[in-house]
Amino acid sequence: MRIRATVAAVSGALALSALAVPAAHAAGPSTYRADVAKVFQAAQTPSAAKTGISARVAADEDMPYDLDVTFSNLKVAKALKVGTAGHVSTTITYTMKFGADVDVRAKDFFTGPYLYKGSFDRPQNVLFGDNPASCSVTSQTTANCKGKIDIYPADGELRNAEAGSWRAGAVAVAYNGQDLESNDIDFSKVGIAEKGGLGTTLVQRNSKLTTSAKPKPVKKGKSVTVSGKLSRANWESGKYSGYSGQAVKLQFRKKGTTTYKTLKTVKTNSTGALKTTVKSTADGYYRFSFAGTSNTPAVNAPGDLVRVKK
Repeated sequence: MRIRATVAAVSGALALSALAVPAAHAAGPSTYRADVAKVFQAAQTPSAAKTGISARVAADEDMPYDLDVTFSNLKVAKALKVGTAGHVSTTITYTMKFGADVDVRAKDFFTGPYLYKGSFDRPQNVLFGDNPASCSVTSQTTANCKGKIDIYPADGELRNAEAGSWRAGAVAVAYNGQDLESNDIDFSKVGIAEKGGLGTTLVQRNSKLTTSAKPKPVKKGKSVTVSGKLSRANWESGKYSGYSGQAVKLQFRKKGTTTYKTLKTVKTNSTGALKTTVKSTADGYYRFSFAGTSNTPAVNAPGDLVRVKK
């Protein structure tokens, strides 16, 4: 794939919305993602460009050229836990190699990492950073770069079905003095390079887990009822909802010790609720523990202390 083809492959709306920086989140006057989106759009075939983001892009059938830049050694976090609000950010590093005709120190040369869900040719979604990466030139042909991915779940950037494995890539754009706000921009003088499949990560629906043990205190040998709930972020509703049918361990830590031991495994019901009973033996803390899945991270509930009386 060329990411330039992605804009058309997802009917424009999804890829372009992923590239457009919400005004409330832009770092000062930064237009990095929005400008890169324009170049991607212009890099399509002339017929595809006619449904582009602006009339002037549609009218200009010149296409950006292939920039002599390659990417390698990309490193990304193993997983990103994304809730329903706020800002989630992660740093990605990579090596960028460039030809002698590429001025990576130019003020209008930009590079940055991105994450995409699905195939490189037809991604379901794309996530970029608010700003381009910063790079340190280490030789006449090589630079080490560091950039961020910025996610705002409350803005509808993610769908629940997109949780799980994502791939990472990198992009570079040389504007070469061209002004994207100009009506007579010559896109044939703008260079673009990108590559996907450089790494993988998990974008997960953040999880929460509670525990409540009763009665308190309890007579030794009598039953303790432990209840709780496993929930995870619902990116579409903006709330946390119960995670049903999941195996969760009930664990116990004797007071004065540091290690939890598993007593039994319980499954969540249709609303994510948990409830079970155990015999009391000593003062200690009860908690539920969830091992996690590819789309939902592991989580331990805080321990709930129950004292045993004779």
